[in-house]
Amino acid sequence: MPPAATSAPLPDPALVAEQRHLAASREALGRMREMVERLDAEGGNAVSTEYLKATLWHRAQALIDDPETALFFGRIDYADPAERFYVGRRHVQDGMGDPMVVDWRADISRPFYRATSETPYGLKQRRRFGFQHGTLTAYEDEHLDRAAEPDSPSRILEAEIERPRVGPMRDIVSTIQPDQDALVRADLDRTICVQGAPGTGKTAVGLHRAAYLLYAHRERLRRTGVLVVGPNDSFLRYIADVLPALGEIDASQTTVEQLLATVAVRGTDTAPAGTLKGDARMAAVIERAVWSHLCEPTEPLVVPRGSVHWRVPTDELAELLESVRSRQVRYAAGRAMLPQRLAHAVLVQMEERGESPDDRVQDAVARTKAVKVCTDAMWPALDPTKLVYRLLTDQAFLAVHADGILDAGEQALLRWSPRPRSIARAAWSAADAALVDEAASLLTRQPSLGHVVLDEAQDLSAMQLRAVGRRCSTGSATVLGDVAQGTTPWAVASWTDALAHLGKPDGVVDELKVGFRVPADILELAARLLPAIAPDLAPPTSVRTERGGLQIRAVSDLVPPAVRAAVEALTRPGSVGLIVPGSLAAAIGAALATAGVPYATMGDPTDIDARLDVVPAALAKGLEFDHVVLVEPAAIAAEELDERTGLRRVYVCLTRAVTTLCVLHERPLPEALRRRRQPSS
Repeated sequence: MPPAATSAPLPDPALVAEQRHLAASREALGRMREMVERLDAEGGNAVSTEYLKATLWHRAQALIDDPETALFFGRIDYADPAERFYVGRRHVQDGMGDPMVVDWRADISRPFYRATSETPYGLKQRRRFGFQHGTLTAYEDEHLDRAAEPDSPSRILEAEIERPRVGPMRDIVSTIQPDQDALVRADLDRTICVQGAPGTGKTAVGLHRAAYLLYAHRERLRRTGVLVVGPNDSFLRYIADVLPALGEIDASQTTVEQLLATVAVRGTDTAPAGTLKGDARMAAVIERAVWSHLCEPTEPLVVPRGSVHWRVPTDELAELLESVRSRQVRYAAGRAMLPQRLAHAVLVQMEERGESPDDRVQDAVARTKAVKVCTDAMWPALDPTKLVYRLLTDQAFLAVHADGILDAGEQALLRWSPRPRSIARAAWSAADAALVDEAASLLTRQPSLGHVVLDEAQDLSAMQLRAVGRRCSTGSATVLGDVAQGTTPWAVASWTDALAHLGKPDGVVDELKVGFRVPADILELAARLLPAIAPDLAPPTSVRTERGGLQIRAVSDLVPPAVRAAVEALTRPGSVGLIVPGSLAAAIGAALATAGVPYATMGDPTDIDARLDVVPAALAKGLEFDHVVLVEPAAIAAEELDERTGLRRVYVCLTRAVTTLCVLHERPLPEALRRRRQPSS
């Protein structure tokens, strides 16, 4: 028996009562914010006052009410004791401190997402609300105390999942499914890896987990920080509004390239060179190169002090060098320790001569020119950029440190040709930046964040994963991706390997297989590519079984049909993505401008906001549109480095659509798309 849905006009008494509660809750939220704004920020000193002001400002920002957003979206009624709680995006209380809305992240809200008639968690009833521009318009009840009745799909839930989306990504707080909720509420100390097919909500799971952890471990994460790492700036702009909508403004967002911006990236690698630079073996080469700079002493240390010259012989210097090295500290830390150890050796001699030197004398000796010169000779200062530059330009230096790790052909592949005249003129690549970061990490420790959310992780190399892992070495991570969507030559082949490179070998891999946004016929079309791009993955399924949203049209002269299809898509509600080969983006943009069709070009931050985005295929990953027009899949595949990567790019582009997909092609479709996938036995 399906749940009873009501979308009745007034005077439905239940709907009127819920609308009154919504209005009262909004008033209470306003009073909470006013109370915070009236507080005087007066600390014990100037620093404390500024800290208190910042804390109050953040609290006031978190209490801003968006009238276009539902303040609550559900209600749970307990049988024994008879209690009722409204579940929403934030906690709202009345003047007596009693909750009018409970935060979706609170433990009391967990049954809203997990309860079924078989496992009701003590609930008698769950109510979902329908909203239109922040106004409550409908409700739907599920009677969880009637075990004989099978659980039925919620029409309000389905409508929310399928609702057209214009602009940036929205939160899914009202539609989180039980398997997603289990991942969202995973403990802070656990690293989880979510393998998710298109439309399964893996990105939303990662962002909602960040919001949950910031709520459940606020003080700890306020000190250590939360970072969201995405594939590109377009993706970050797309997800930028999710955490603020959930009341969280403390998490930072960046790309891997920005995270590793130790050098100015203005060059690119060939696929073989980029793959080799991303290989985990490069870490061993760099480590050898760093520690090779330690030198055995060739002459004693002589420290003049007054009329006495204190002498430390070479054999003792060698022992001191080895004792510091054996402590397995970072290179720069060891270099900072060595002068104190040298000075201590001098102080021992002073004490043996009957003097009584103290710590000030030791510090003074450590700062003498003789000790500094000795330290520079035994443990010279290093610059990570100069070190990597030398590895990439000095054949002999690379050969020494890559011996037994890289063969001669691989060493030749690494070397820059022609050699740049200077470091400043070097065309560093993104893969080079990861090498510099690796070298820097051997010199000094990278401060660790409390939690990192890493999205589209399947496209990162082992060296990039190592770099991200250093940012959460004492924290945890949420790793999100889909092996089938890997479109770099160094794409992840195994999540087990990826977690090991990240420094989280104990991370748990979980798989989301059910899609909620992409219609079934579109997923079925894309799944024809899986045997060629990810044979170990089972085809995804979709809860959206409606048909009729997929069209495949053979055309000639691609540009005019693409413009017409985009204009046709704009007649429907929702966002439109015109996904094109990079070589066609300019021509199609010009044709749209000539036709007077407003559009934005994905990847251009200066462009206007528009319902229609022209999306070069390389930037489509992680995005979604209600309506997609996909132009010339064969050309999109051909722009990649090899056939498998090209088909993965097509797979990504096909699965950006959440309502309709129109595929236009002049050249034959890739063969895998022309063959129907054989059902598994």
